[in-house]
Amino acid sequence: MPSTGYLLGALTVILVVTFGLRALPFAFVAPVRSSSLLRFLGAHMPVGIMVILTVYTLAGTPLTVAGAAPAAAALAASIGLHLWRSNALVSIIGGTGLYVLLVQLWG
Repeated sequence: MPSTGYLLGALTVILVVTFGLRALPFAFVAPVRSSSLLRFLGAHMPVGIMVILTVYTLAGTPLTVAGAAPAAAALAASIGLHLWRSNALVSIIGGTGLYVLLVQLWG
């Protein structure tokens, strides 16, 4: 059995490392908040993610009526939802849900 001093030393090291790892991100918050790059990414990333999801979905879509119709309808719904609500999450969930529904009903 390790000695009491050894156990207290190990617990101290564990405490300091855990506290440091949890406190370290807060030390970098102030410089990051004023970053123009992060502000730019925050404004443009949702649209970029939607474009990536669209390309990924349409790349594997067969060029038949049964394959293209659900994808085209979901794409139109996603664009319409985004123009209507300006909310990327609503657009992604709405378009994806419609696509899954139409693929299940159509195919």
